[in-house]
Amino acid sequence: MANPFSLLKSTKVDGKVVLITGAARGIGAGLAERLAARGAKVALVGLEAEEQQKVADRIGPNAHSWEADVTSWTDLEKATAGVVEYFGGIDVVIANAGIATAGFVRSVDPAAFEKVIEVDLLGVWRTFRVTLPHVIERKGYLLAISSLAAITHAPGMANYSAAKAGVEAFSNSLRTEVAHLGVKVGVAHPTWIRTDLVESADAHPVFGKLRATMPGLIGKTYPLNVALDNLEAGILKRARTIHVPRWVGGLKLIRAFLPPIIEIGSRSRVPAADKAALEDIKQRGAFEASVTGHGGRAATRRP
Repeated sequence: MANPFSLLKSTKVDGKVVLITGAARGIGAGLAERLAARGAKVALVGLEAEEQQKVADRIGPNAHSWEADVTSWTDLEKATAGVVEYFGGIDVVIANAGIATAGFVRSVDPAAFEKVIEVDLLGVWRTFRVTLPHVIERKGYLLAISSLAAITHAPGMANYSAAKAGVEAFSNSLRTEVAHLGVKVGVAHPTWIRTDLVESADAHPVFGKLRATMPGLIGKTYPLNVALDNLEAGILKRARTIHVPRWVGGLKLIRAFLPPIIEIGSRSRVPAADKAALEDIKQRGAFEASVTGHGGRAATRRP
């Protein structure tokens, strides 16, 4: 006999409209497939139109794709209006779109550096601002995908860490602003997950080697399903925080002690990496040496 509690949990998104940004691959695509399997209607929003359409085709009639850049007000407004017209409203928004670069502050390509902050932080703000009236109408749920990088600030990730820390702070403030309207706000902190973003960073000739020296759990890469399991469970509960895996939440308790620990651990590794990064830029150019992943290339191709 089925567990009644499990059955109740499985229907929490049944018939709900879930808008997911960055849904062409990885976490976004995986969540779309899982939530659709639970009866949700999923709106896929992102730049990689062809890949995103493949996800929609795999899911079937409960999915539809809209091409949009999360840094563009016009794109987001058009996509949101399209979702509301097609599905009738929006219950849940998952701001998942994100990119990363590889580079130290003194030598990274400036445009690539700033694009990360624009997509990963301002993209969340713009996505939530445009969709919020519809989520308020249905007393729904907003989930922003932050990162372990919001808690541990590693060398070569200044823009990504700043953006993801900003996402956490933004979500915490927003939660208090909309609670009286019946809207829940969550923030997720995945560690290194085997996605295109992480695999492309690992393949970088300089920063892949630097990341490989990260000790213990901090440097471990987890399968995509680990993230999807935790995120799916959190979405069903409309959780305020989702840690992937759970030990990430424990790091928040010692957050103040992490910067000096990371600084000590980086002293022996950064000088050689800094020299190698300058040589890589000399050979490939600052832009090519900085941009990583399919999503990053799609975003930086935009004006």
